Amino acid sequence: MDEMIYLGMTGARQTEVAQTINSNNLANVSTTGFRADLHSFSSVPIEGPGVGSRINAVVESYGTDLSKGPSVTTGRSLDVAVRGDGFIAVQAPDGGEAYTRAGDFHIEPGGLLATGAGHLVIGDGGPVAIPPNSSLLIGTDGTLSIQPLGQGPETLAIVDRIKLVRPDEQNLVKGGDGLLRAKDGSEADADASVTLVSGALEQSNVNTAKTLVNMIELARQYEMQINVIKTSEENADAAATMMRLG
Repeated sequence: MDEMIYLGMTGARQTEVAQTINSNNLANVSTTGFRADLHSFSSVPIEGPGVGSRINAVVESYGTDLSKGPSVTTGRSLDVAVRGDGFIAVQAPDGGEAYTRAGDFHIEPGGLLATGAGHLVIGDGGPVAIPPNSSLLIGTDGTLSIQPLGQGPETLAIVDRIKLVRPDEQNLVKGGDGLLRAKDGSEADADASVTLVSGALEQSNVNTAKTLVNMIELARQYEMQINVIKTSEENADAAATMMRLG
């Protein structure tokens, strides 16, 4: 009975882990530039003395889905979407360099350009600073041009250029903050072949229908594991009753 309870308990716990990953994907279905987390159940032998054939199903994360999400036109001058492969370099909360495809920019009170999540956008010499201006244009190559206050449209001035990169996707890992980083901690070089589409945003690549179906399947699987525990308890009570009668 103990083995049956243990297996049911372990299965329920791992199903909860899988449901957490799946629910996080579903919660970010409308998050700009979000990349879905992937998971799978793996068979792992139980270490220690006992039956050598004992194997548990364990949930393991095997990376991030880096496929592209759909783009929508917003018409907003500070919205950009990466065309094709590539990423936008931003400053992570720890001060290091990280990468994202979220181009929902805004200008913070200090004049720094940041994503909707508050990550500072990196330019040629560090975080991008935008001087006071009448208008701001973002070119396809990431060039930032402004019309200074009190000046005409013929006086456009280039203030910086967004760092666009194309690192090896196999070398990228997603952090808890949703940003991608190189596994070895290195920083990618700027790649001139990466371009932007102004006035558009790339949406999450989460497949809503598939994620909802997966949620239902995991809920049923969890219920089955709990029923195993309940059945084990009932069998144990029945056996104890028979022992008393004897």
